[in-house]
Amino acid sequence: MSFGEIFIILIPIFFVILLGFIAGNRGIFNKETSKGINTLVTKIALPAHLFVGVTTTSRETIFDKASFLGALVIGVIGFFVVVLLVTKWTSKYNFVQSTMFSLNSTQPTFAFMGIPVMGSLFGAETVAIPIALMGIIVNALLDPLATILGTVGERNKGSNSDEKQESLFKVTIKSILHGLSEPLACVPIVGLLLVLIFNFHLPELGEKSLDQIGNVVSGVALFAVGVTIGINKIKLSFSAFSIAILKAIVQPLAMILIALALGLGHNDFVMAVLLVSFPGSAVASMIAIRFKSLETEVASAFVISAILSIITLPFLITAIM
Repeated sequence: MSFGEIFIILIPIFFVILLGFIAGNRGIFNKETSKGINTLVTKIALPAHLFVGVTTTSRETIFDKASFLGALVIGVIGFFVVVLLVTKWTSKYNFVQSTMFSLNSTQPTFAFMGIPVMGSLFGAETVAIPIALMGIIVNALLDPLATILGTVGERNKGSNSDEKQESLFKVTIKSILHGLSEPLACVPIVGLLLVLIFNFHLPELGEKSLDQIGNVVSGVALFAVGVTIGINKIKLSFSAFSIAILKAIVQPLAMILIALALGLGHNDFVMAVLLVSFPGSAVASMIAIRFKSLETEVASAFVISAILSIITLPFLITAIM
């Protein structure tokens, strides 16, 4: 595809984000009211859409995604670990700050931009499995890992809160269970198990019923991204720009090398790269706020990476398509 064709596909997507930005910037939505939109997308509409996508896919197709899953694990978990180690060794950040810096440099807002962007290129049904696998990796692996490491870092600082006085084993179990309880993790896992073990195929009535809520995900998710950008204030700093550049540029380039090394087919190659090329995640920012670490930097980085993606996404898609 040419740059012009890609840009035309992306214009409606960025237009909806712009509407959300105006609504957030003008105060039509604030941090409290925007939570309702985010909840609708992440806990109801997108899980419903993913469940339909997974349970209307053949067992053979899911088995064929093994290499794709491996690429995502390396490109997300591996990238997080590498950035964490480099940040800890080369910066003045403590372990908690390094963990939050790395998490926000790694976690994409795939839940909000995956369906509209990738669906425009491949079709919403085709991208359901890749997005479901990304949901499992992020919610069941990345976020619990970052939470565990952040807790370890705070314990090493000698904090005395009740949460940090819990045994590391309990913190680990709680973090993993919390991740697995998130609909973006547990719903795809349930769907995958049903297909792989029982060769389950969702009946047409169930598909149509879930599609009633699942089909709203694209527009609402993009609007929610815009609102989140609009209500956050940008504070320009070296850390914020570093996180945004790692997220929007370095991680996609790293995934290109990983996907090439694993020999992914063209469509899987493109989808793997796109899944990590989206802006930083508001969820990752909230985890940083929970640990009271780099709150301003990660919130600013989210906005900067979103603005940067307007430039990088068209070029990236043109190059890899």
